[in-house]
Amino acid sequence: MKKYMLLLVSSALLIACGSDTKTENTETAIAVETVVQLSDAQLKNMTLQTGKLEKKSISSILKVNGIIDVPPQNMVSISVPLGGFLKSTKLLPGMHIAKGEIIAIMEDQQYIQLQQDYLTTAANLKYAEADFNRQKELNQSKATSDKAFQQAEADYLNQKITLKSLNEKLRLIGINPEKLNENSISRSVSIPSPIDGYVSAVNVNIGKYVNPTDVLFELVNPEDIHLGLTVFEKDLDKLFIGQKVMAYTNHNADKKYPCEIILIGKDLSDERSVEVHCHFEQYDKSLIPGMYMNADLEVKSNDALVLPDDAIVRFENKEYVFLVKDNNTFEMTEVKIGDSENGFTAVSSSTKLTEQLVVTKGAYTLLMKIKNKEE
Repeated sequence: MKKYMLLLVSSALLIACGSDTKTENTETAIAVETVVQLSDAQLKNMTLQTGKLEKKSISSILKVNGIIDVPPQNMVSISVPLGGFLKSTKLLPGMHIAKGEIIAIMEDQQYIQLQQDYLTTAANLKYAEADFNRQKELNQSKATSDKAFQQAEADYLNQKITLKSLNEKLRLIGINPEKLNENSISRSVSIPSPIDGYVSAVNVNIGKYVNPTDVLFELVNPEDIHLGLTVFEKDLDKLFIGQKVMAYTNHNADKKYPCEIILIGKDLSDERSVEVHCHFEQYDKSLIPGMYMNADLEVKSNDALVLPDDAIVRFENKEYVFLVKDNNTFEMTEVKIGDSENGFTAVSSSTKLTEQLVVTKGAYTLLMKIKNKEE
């Protein structure tokens, strides 16, 4: 029994030693697979280039999103100051309109009354003015009392005030008092467009009565549309007025719209973000208020040690470069990468990288040789 037990213990020790040896050999094999050794013929047939880390200025890109907006001064709500019935309109949302173009015709009996009051007051004013001048001359010669002169003067001033008031009311609804006479009285008034732009909303239909506070139409002047971006608090120190922005839509990311930051908000939202306003360098009619957009902001440049993009390969979710050990031997070494720009990528600096040559062209071919060995 004792001999049997000794045999079992000896077998277990041998198995354990064998396992350790196998693990050590496996680790050694893995370490060996990071090295590529080429023959002179292989090296001659491959297009390899080598170089060292360079110091370059690399700009990082801040990616944000936002929405196309229109400043309040470029949005117009059309109302009728005196109210009335909508007689006709041809407007539809999205329709283009020119400044001064008739966008609606309103009618109401109060328009007739207002014109009648104006013409009647104008006639009364002429009589009041003549009576005032007559009473003034008589009063100077003491042919009439001061009371009669003062009454004539008050009547004259009242008529002037009333006429001026009616004059402004007529202009408010688009009627020129200077062209108004007994033959030109109309029950309808025309509403011209105050801007050159687009119709964004139509809130009434023909025949509907609207109050002075009701909004009939909403118009937009798109020439000064801007892009409102949402930028989080942690990135605000990277922004400045005049900073260039490249905006693009989700469905056409290749088409870029150059913008420039014109205003950085001062109020933080509950999500710890600030609205940043950008102005498009050139207006594009395909850009519609309310459209979502993405934007790339180039932040300040920083000096960094860089390698060409072709020098860096990706393998099993990690980035590697190949160091030149000698003329025919190359070692795959893991690196940490940073921002990329103009064909160069920043890499973490280390003594091992700065002291040796790195394969700057042909690194992918070396990686394929390692993968073929593993397979």
